[in-house]
Amino acid sequence: MTTTLVDRGRLTISDRTVERIAATAVTEVDGIGGSATRMLGVAMSRDGGEHSAKVTATVSGGVASLVVRLSVAYPASVTRTTEAARAHLVRRVEELTGLTVSRVDITITALRGAVAETRRVL
Repeated sequence: MTTTLVDRGRLTISDRTVERIAATAVTEVDGIGGSATRMLGVAMSRDGGEHSAKVTATVSGGVASLVVRLSVAYPASVTRTTEAARAHLVRRVEELTGLTVSRVDITITALRGAVAETRRVL
């Protein structure tokens, strides 16, 4: 948690606040999905995007570091998608909190394909 002096007092930004801001910001990036639940190394959700991306933030002295778990849409380039996500997270978290983002570690939990539309016979 960090405390910043402002004109009329102090502004305190908790780790959890930064986590929520970053989790919302990562949804703004094309090709990014939620973190897949894994068991014994196998993604348990069908599309890897049933849940939101998981973000853990550590804030210390006006500097934040992020650890992000997410899925990438196949056949998008994992490298380009994660670079775009990293740049977007740094920009948005810095804009919205005033903190400096020093590090963004990204773990890809699944590659998710296009969700097939299922048809029902009535």
